[in-house]
Amino acid sequence: MFGVGLAEMAVIALVAILVFGPDRLPVLAKQAGGFARKAREFANSARDELRDELGPDFSDLELRDLDPRTIVRKHIIEAMEDADADQKASRTLGHRPLDEGEIPPYDADAT
Repeated sequence: MFGVGLAEMAVIALVAILVFGPDRLPVLAKQAGGFARKAREFANSARDELRDELGPDFSDLELRDLDPRTIVRKHIIEAMEDADADQKASRTLGHRPLDEGEIPPYDADAT
């Protein structure tokens, strides 16, 4: 979770107990939980409103799909798959890599 291990969480909890005291800590935890719940509801309502505005073509839209890293990664993977498909297609058409020392075919009429 955010690159924080068990030891770091224990230190954060100890500091929170020392700073806020054991009597105020449950109230603050409840407030933090309420804030997280409201943030999730806000994100879900924004996603649903965006889906409604874009129409039925984007009914499966997720907010994480709008992350630039995800978009770039998706297009790179698609390009790699297309390159692999093109390479496989060229091999099925009779093209093959040359063996070491083999001279490439030459057509005097074509050049």
